Amino acid sequence: MNLHEYQGKSILKKFGVQVPEGMVAFSPDEAVDAAWLVREKTGVEKWAIKAQIHAGGRGKGGGVKIARSFDEVKKHARNMIGMMLVTPQTGPEGKKVGKVLVEQNIYYEGESPIQEFYMSILLNRNSGKYMIVYSPRGGMNIEQVAEETPDLIFKEEIESGVGIMAFQCRKIAFNLNLQGKAFKEMTAFVQNLYRAYIESDASLFEINPVFKTSDNRIFAADAKVVIDDNAVYRHPDIHTMRDLSEEDPIEVEASKFDLNYIKLNGNIGCMVNGAGLAMATMDIIKLSGGEPANFLDVGGSASAKRVEEAFRLILQDENVEGILLNIFGGIVRCDIVAQGVVHACRNIGEIKVPIIVRLQGTNAEEGKRIIDESGLKVYSAIQLQEAAELVTKILKGKQ
Repeated sequence: MNLHEYQGKSILKKFGVQVPEGMVAFSPDEAVDAAWLVREKTGVEKWAIKAQIHAGGRGKGGGVKIARSFDEVKKHARNMIGMMLVTPQTGPEGKKVGKVLVEQNIYYEGESPIQEFYMSILLNRNSGKYMIVYSPRGGMNIEQVAEETPDLIFKEEIESGVGIMAFQCRKIAFNLNLQGKAFKEMTAFVQNLYRAYIESDASLFEINPVFKTSDNRIFAADAKVVIDDNAVYRHPDIHTMRDLSEEDPIEVEASKFDLNYIKLNGNIGCMVNGAGLAMATMDIIKLSGGEPANFLDVGGSASAKRVEEAFRLILQDENVEGILLNIFGGIVRCDIVAQGVVHACRNIGEIKVPIIVRLQGTNAEEGKRIIDESGLKVYSAIQLQEAAELVTKILKGKQ
């Protein structure tokens, strides 16, 4: 589950990670009120106004502005709220901005030069260990830094059963060329950031930039936080942060019926029971000359109602030219699924794209008979290869 910057920072703050003082605002007037409150707490006379969407690169699209007066706060908020913000991560269609974060400006003058670092925490699936990736070249595209100056990308792996050690925090601060107060603040920053990552069941923390102020304080100037979907149930407070307006409407609808749906860019919709079988089905579709339009796992309880809703979800995609339903009957019987398919097709009405149903397992032959005798334009198959050949014929206009 993706979080907005202001939500991610609220989690960081709870674990002692230093973040700029700020408040979210849903209107220009609320933005001015937020700026007043931030000034009361910090004494600053400048604010950062930051559009809140689930995408990076906001500054490049005009989604981050510095305001030097309350009038400028209102003007920037008015310009951002409601705009379609286009960034390198949104695609050309952009994302609509519904709120802004009004935050204290931390780019102030002082005795020491300011610095920007990159830092992220994630799981290294090759080693099975947590890993902190960091660089003294923050505030820019980390992939570009890795490509052009790989020697400036550092990694620190952490044993999950032990946790991060004090010497590792000091090593990170040392590799970032910090000294004195900034060195001590960075070691505390890393320790608290790791604790926040573990205790919130996150799959990714990305702080870009981690900011050293001119008076040697360390802040999380930005925060990209992704929480493991499988662990959200343990965090009711985090679950309430889910912003459905930022998610694909079809995926949101699928979640209401406990369907695992992910939209892709292909032309063949697929409906499968089991994640592994779904991956194999997508491979078959590609090998037969098509492109999968979605990943859809209906699970082990493929009832008539779930099958019907799954069909409705797939058919919302205008790019779908055919549907391949691939069911392995183990816990669920194939004849029950076949009855669900027939029931769903009749309830939905005319389905203009061809449907290929491949049934294998318990009562597969009976399921095939039910579909063949239904009178519907549904093609049945038992073997996976047979289903693949039917996909090929349909794509080539031979069926």
